[in-house]
Amino acid sequence: MATILCLETATTNCSVAIAVDGDIKAIREENNQKFSHAEKLHVFIDEVLKEAKLDKKNLDAVAVSKGPGSYTGLRIGVSAAKGLCFALEIPLISTFTLEVLAQQIECEDCCIIPLLDARRMEVYSAVFNSEKKQIRETKAEILNENSFIEFLKEGKTIFIGDGAAKFEAICNHNNAIFQNDLFPSSANMAILAEAKYKISDIENVAYFEPYYLKEFMLG
Repeated sequence: MATILCLETATTNCSVAIAVDGDIKAIREENNQKFSHAEKLHVFIDEVLKEAKLDKKNLDAVAVSKGPGSYTGLRIGVSAAKGLCFALEIPLISTFTLEVLAQQIECEDCCIIPLLDARRMEVYSAVFNSEKKQIRETKAEILNENSFIEFLKEGKTIFIGDGAAKFEAICNHNNAIFQNDLFPSSANMAILAEAKYKISDIENVAYFEPYYLKEFMLG
């Protein structure tokens, strides 16, 4: 049975949870467009530990959402995770942000397509089936009216995340369903992190870097 601290900071949602054997014991999160992660993250860590009646020394691992997502948010989360792992000498586990987001959808015979805003008409995207298995690679892409048409032709396709509204504005396909109000959450990291912990799928703490997917651009 593993006790894992889960950190999700890849979007505007700053989210922290304690999971024991894959079950959430405490969670704190705040979705703030001003990206207050630097002020909130360590406060939330202390609060979930207190609520779960645990000390940092009780942690078996730290899991962090690795991206893609906000450059600033990813750096803050990964830096905190690496610092804790170094200090406590415990493993670091990473989860893909889009996979974390896809966990929120339950459906049969559908495609789940998380879309994260990447400025202008660009999004970070991946495609998952109803069993949450990834069936298309993660990439940054510029949306147009024919985006994802091969999946839409096959049947019900659910678009989620803060980038979904961009596609909703230009997509008229009957099989498209949009849930724009969903954000990656540490609550959905627990099962993924527990599965990786069990098979020792961990990162090299010294060399681990966020998965930015594309280079940082000003302006």
